[in-house]
Amino acid sequence: MFLDWPRESWAILWGTLGLFVGSFLNVAIHRWPLEDETISKPRRSRCPRCRTTLTWRENVPLVSWIVQRGRCRTCAWRIPWRYPLVEATNACLWALVGWLAFPDRVGFALVASVVISGLIVATAVDFDRFEIPDEVSIGGIVLAPIASLLVPELHAHTWIAQWMAGPGAPVGPAAALLGCAAGIVVGGGILWGIGIVGSKAYGRDAMGFGDVKLLAAGGGFVGPGGALFALVLGSLVASVVGLMNMLRFFALLRSRARTRGRRASIPRHLNIARIAGRYLPFGPYLALGIGIALLAWNHVARWIP
Repeated sequence: MFLDWPRESWAILWGTLGLFVGSFLNVAIHRWPLEDETISKPRRSRCPRCRTTLTWRENVPLVSWIVQRGRCRTCAWRIPWRYPLVEATNACLWALVGWLAFPDRVGFALVASVVISGLIVATAVDFDRFEIPDEVSIGGIVLAPIASLLVPELHAHTWIAQWMAGPGAPVGPAAALLGCAAGIVVGGGILWGIGIVGSKAYGRDAMGFGDVKLLAAGGGFVGPGGALFALVLGSLVASVVGLMNMLRFFALLRSRARTRGRRASIPRHLNIARIAGRYLPFGPYLALGIGIALLAWNHVARWIP
């Protein structure tokens, strides 16, 4: 009966499950930097401000936030936009996975959903703390070979896996494992090399090791070609965002100078904006590239010569 469901039904079902998983992701994101809390301790969610344990009515993903108008019912603390955004994003991406994969590619759907959720956690934590949890990056490096053996389809379009399988032959577990290993080495190795060169050229750390581990983990799921694509796309998007951030700081400095009646030179403001605006986490943009390579590699490959 379930196999006869249209893709839209699978997307709705999987997206709904993703909404509830998104609520769990918020717990992981919030508790990760706290020394006295873990994902399982305390067992029930509570308000970060007043520490009141939440009832089930206050803990329904997205719905509770809307009903409560984005505030805690006990202390009226304004709940950050990150909470509904993480839940909605995870739900939408899981729905996309359901639409793309079910009912024929169940294994791929399970792995892709886990990877997407991990990327969301890495993105949120990196934006907030400029750090990527080892649980996501190293955990991904450990999980990728296992997933590749169980779901060789992950590397069905990885060139080195296709080469090992032979012309026209399906990619098996051994070939998929080779594609996974190549992705880890290329993803982590090239970013690590860029970091070393950048550090010597600029005299300071040019790349966080968390980014290196994240791209290595991503490469294990999308192969060496996907890892390179993720790096290029992430770099392009990060450059555009960084430029916009510098312009934002420049406009803010000029506005503040006019308000205070000061006449500071434009070159000085540009230099300050350049220094302040360049500090952006790179992990979220790598995560974007990894996610696209994972879910839409067939479409991406058409644009690659």
